[in-house]
Parts: sequence; C-alpha cells; structure tokens
Amino acid sequence: MATLIRGGTVVNADRAFRADVLCEGDKIVAVGPGLAAPAGAEIVDAGGQYVMPGGIDPHTHMNLPFMGTVTQDDFFTGTAAGLAGGNTTIIDFVIPNPQQPLLEAYHQWRGWAEKAAGDYTFHVAITWWSEQVHEDMGTLVRKHGVNSFKHFMAYKNAIMADDETLVKSFRRALELGAIPTVHAENGELVYQLQQDLLRQGITGPRAHPLSRPPAVEAEAANRAIAIANVLKTPLYIVHVSCKESLDAITRARAAGQRVYGEALAGHLIVDDSVYDHPDFDFAAGHVMSPPFRSREHQKALWQGLQGGNLHTTATDHCTFCAEQKAAGRNDFTKIPNGCGGVEDRMAVIWDEGVNSGKLTPSEFVRVTSANAAQIFNIYPRKGVIAAGSDADIVVWDPAGSRTISAKTQFAKGGFNVFEGRTVKGIPSTTVAAGKVVFHRGELRAVEGAGRHIDRPAFVPTAP
Repeated sequence: MATLIRGGTVVNADRAFRADVLCEGDKIVAVGPGLAAPAGAEIVDAGGQYVMPGGIDPHTHMNLPFMGTVTQDDFFTGTAAGLAGGNTTIIDFVIPNPQQPLLEAYHQWRGWAEKAAGDYTFHVAITWWSEQVHEDMGTLVRKHGVNSFKHFMAYKNAIMADDETLVKSFRRALELGAIPTVHAENGELVYQLQQDLLRQGITGPRAHPLSRPPAVEAEAANRAIAIANVLKTPLYIVHVSCKESLDAITRARAAGQRVYGEALAGHLIVDDSVYDHPDFDFAAGHVMSPPFRSREHQKALWQGLQGGNLHTTATDHCTFCAEQKAAGRNDFTKIPNGCGGVEDRMAVIWDEGVNSGKLTPSEFVRVTSANAAQIFNIYPRKGVIAAGSDADIVVWDPAGSRTISAKTQFAKGGFNVFEGRTVKGIPSTTVAAGKVVFHRGELRAVEGAGRHIDRPAFVPTAP
C-alpha cells in the first residue's frame, strides 16, 4: 500500500523545502512538489506542518532486568510509546551478566524484542573479559549487525568494566570496525561516596546526586577519552550530564580526536531540585544515573548541542513503578535507577530548543535522528527524507500542543519526569515502515511489526 504525505515542508539536517513525500511499501520512493497519489494510497495532509525523519533514540532499556527487578516497558509498550512521540527507531542495550556469553545474552534480547512495534537495533555491553568475549565480539559484528559496544564505568560489584577490560575491548572494537561507547562515572568513587552517606544516616533520594557529583563523571569521561586516544579508537559517551564532561569532549575534539557526546532530554529539561521534594515517590521517581544536575549544567549542555560538541539526544528510557522504586525507601542505593521519556523526547526538545531559538528545525533533525544514523552507520537508510530511505517519518505540527502527564501517556510505569509541562510542537502523524502508526492521538502500533536493523561495521583495521 502507498502513503502520500502532501503539502508539508520537508526538513532534513541540511535544508528545508516544500515537497510531497510518497511511500510505497517500507521505502520512500519520491520527494517533490505535486506528486500524484497512486490508486488506493492513504493521504496524509501535512499542510502547515513539517515533515521530518522519524526520531532515533540511541539509548533505551526495554524489558531490562536491573537491580533485582525488570522495567515496566517491554519492547512492545516501549516502542509503541516511542511511535506516539515521533520516534521510529530505538537502539537498545544487550547487557550480559558477568561471565554470561555475549551471544547468549544477545539472542535473549533478540527474543524479547520480537514484539517491538517499531524498528530496533542493539549496542552490546562488555561486562567482563575473556578470549570468548573477544571471539563473540567478532561474531556479533560480522554476523549480527552490531557495530557498537557499551562499557559501564560505574556499578561496582555488578557490571562495571575495569581499565583492563576497557583497553582490551576498545582495541578489539577498532579491529572489527565497531565504536566503543561508555557510561562515564567512576564506579569506585561512587561506591565509596554511597557508603559514606549511608554511614552518616543520609539514606533518602537526596543522597543519590551527592554520591555522583559532576567530578565523578568528569574523571571517567577524561579517562575513557585518554584510553581511546592512546588506542586511536573513536568514542561515544552516553548521557553527558555536566559541564566538566562536555569540556573534556570539547578539548578532545579540538585536538582532532573523534569523540561523540549524547545528551538526555531529561538532563536538558529537569534540574536537581527534584531530589529535595519531601515525597519519597516523587524524588525516587527521578533517580537515574548520572543524576539530574543544576541549571548551570543544563545551560552548558544546550551550548554543547548548539556548538556541535554534543551530537545526539536520547532518553535512557528505563521505567520503574513506585512499588519498584520503594525497594530503596530506607537505602537510596537500592532504588532502581531509571526514568522514562521515549514518548516525550522530541516534543520537549522542540519546545525548549526550537521554540526558544536555541536550535533551528534542521538542527533539531540533526540531534534527534540524522547524527545518530550517521554515527551508528545506518544513514541514509535512516535519518533523512529521501528517495530510497526507509519510510520512517514524523509529520510535526509546530502549532499543536499537549500537556505531558503520566495519566495520559502510552508508556508504562505511572510516572513522568516532565509531568505537567505543556509543550508546543507535537507529532500529528507518525509513519513507520510506510504505515501510519500514530495519527492525531490515535495509536495504531502493531505488536511485532518492528524490524531488527543491522548496522554495518565501519572499515576495520584488521581482517
């Protein structure tokens, strides 16, 4: 079946222009003025609206087993919520347990993801090291379309990668043509600060940001950048939350190093005052790592996006309900870390970024889809409105508005860090793989309709 999006302004990362967009099957087949509709085509009226590439959220955790529980959103509910927010592709994380074979964990996640409503692909975490891990990385790149590997520099006594693992994994990634990514927080420092706070009797959610100050993140970012520089590997740093980490990325890039930075929608919008709230459920609902920062850091992150030293926006979508968060009522270290956002990322970034003049519409496309597609090597299949690209499209109504609330969201978990915010600029229609999956509030997501997206390796340095 064909779909014709008529009368809108196409916005790509490089330019905006008036054009119709014709989709047949799962591909865009024509972009231009006055396109004729094939017989039986579904017509989407985009008059007065923007027609943009569907969002790519490069950092989500659906169906994640973590801290003794499992996230509320599985791959169907999470990707369906994403479609309602204009996101048509997610990059999720396979996180093996220590000593678990990478391929075993990968197939486990692939099984969970079969119910996805939107397209998906995976980073694979390196949580331990052996010759088998070395071999499995090669198999994942060559046979399973994986071209990025994640390293947690935090979560001591769980999934934290030590420096030996970082060095060996970074070197192997370079050989294979894959990109290493890091969660940059010094796990040893975090652990010691957590114990100090507990001994002092500071046990509530307010202790969470105290145990993870900006310097803890900056140290790990600088260390990862230094290791990547010595080994001459590229590096992607997830959820950059503070000025000090951004400064490290900026210095490295100015020196010619290939380092990429990711900002979370939550870190751009929500400040650390949430941890002072007297209601435990509210404060605990905001516990994620790195934590929300002061407005000074938010300002720096926006400048990073504007200046090109932060490249992508994500959510770290990882939903837990109040009952799950209550596991840490008497010990903040036991609060499951995670917040939602896949449904709201595009709208809050448009509202705070484009409406304020911080970003142009083309820059918005750059940081919500095009850059992620290019960094992770799925461009121009994704991230652009062009003939031959996947028919993943969001029709964006710049005059439309809605008030964000957990009561009306499609995502699970019963909590929203953007609760009560009224945003101007929302998706009116989302097209995924050529099919209308969301239209003016009506979600038409189909369980299992999403596809796994293979991401080709970059040119490797060794066979």
